[in-house]
Amino acid sequence: MTFTRRAAMALLTAAALASPLAAQTPDEIKAKGNVNVGMLVDFPPFGVMDASGQPDGYDADVAKLLAEDLGVQLTIVPVTGPNRIPYLLSGQVDLLVASLGITPERAERVDFSEPYAGIAIAVYGLADVDLSAPEKLEGRTIGVTRASTQDTAVTAVAPAGATIQRFDDDASAVQALLAGQVEAIGVSNIIINQIEQVAPGRFDVKFDLSQQRQGIAVRPGSDALLAEVNTFIEKVKGDGSLSAIHEKWLGSPLPDFVAEAN
Repeated sequence: MTFTRRAAMALLTAAALASPLAAQTPDEIKAKGNVNVGMLVDFPPFGVMDASGQPDGYDADVAKLLAEDLGVQLTIVPVTGPNRIPYLLSGQVDLLVASLGITPERAERVDFSEPYAGIAIAVYGLADVDLSAPEKLEGRTIGVTRASTQDTAVTAVAPAGATIQRFDDDASAVQALLAGQVEAIGVSNIIINQIEQVAPGRFDVKFDLSQQRQGIAVRPGSDALLAEVNTFIEKVKGDGSLSAIHEKWLGSPLPDFVAEAN
């Protein structure tokens, strides 16, 4: 195959992925007896591969409940951050349960359900140190992962007299906190739950920096399917099933900013 032909085929493939199909309906999914759900498998604890090489995690458990609610079989299709929306728009999956944060930019391309999960970023530090507001970081040392969401958020609110120590990854920032090299860190609720498992009571959340809600995504105009998904989310919030999944994978109940969102 010549380079020109390869390039042409690549362009055709990209165009196919970028061209959205018609809206999906729940009746179509039920008629085929199967729902194809796109899911990240490299974003623990939301998406992982288990010991037998099967998709697992928070999102997988939610997808299983959704398929059961629809009365169909479930096929989880591994996706990546960049290709998850193209997979949905091109029909390779029926919907996404893929840790997709609800943002205005994404809402121009897909239709989002009510939130079923969320990630909160907070300042988290020594329990006996009063850091209850940004101004109280004055004269303190706070760790963040370099160029991360928490780096941006902490930098935006920290007073001039605060020292922001940047690390290459979350693990290094956490180690610095445990070792007493910093008094607090900017970190997600996922990492906070992990710290609480190894050092219960030593630290607490000082103040929130940001919150991102995650929604199940469907193709634009899939109003009937979206309504059915929202009814499902309302049900599993109400009966405690979603909070139980959150407890299983994140070690805490469903956060209020997700549970009470509508």
